[in-house]
Amino acid sequence: MSYEPLYVAYLVYFNRDRDFFECHEVLEELWLQRNRDPLYKGLLQVAVGLFHFRNGNASGAHKMLTSAVERLGPYPADSLGIDLGKLREEAASYAKALELYDEGPFSYYDLTIIIRDPELRSAARRAAADIRPNIPMRLAPQRGAKHDERKLKNT
Repeated sequence: MSYEPLYVAYLVYFNRDRDFFECHEVLEELWLQRNRDPLYKGLLQVAVGLFHFRNGNASGAHKMLTSAVERLGPYPADSLGIDLGKLREEAASYAKALELYDEGPFSYYDLTIIIRDPELRSAARRAAADIRPNIPMRLAPQRGAKHDERKLKNT
């Protein structure tokens, strides 16, 4: 199976860099190209939820992760070459803990997307060699040079 380069980039930013803002940037582009496919929207929302919580917005994180779990619910556990079932379960647990955050605060922690398909794993390794991490990582929404480059490339 062949995978969209933007999806592969999302996985690199998610797993290697933990750059959830950049995850949003690349997957939103693919989501729009794919006629707002709910599967991509759910994956995008997982990254946005983690971005919010890492930046102190527990309420926003709860909303995003809850919505992500609902959107990802109908899809098979092995969708898009990843262990979507595990990601969905972990996002649901995170959302549940965030629902009770005021009574039981906890520290932010990362999630990892398990790549099941060996072809996708190889594609992610190859892409990682070409994708530079954003240093420093963006902590607030802003459009940068990478966004402008992608926009020019798609026109």
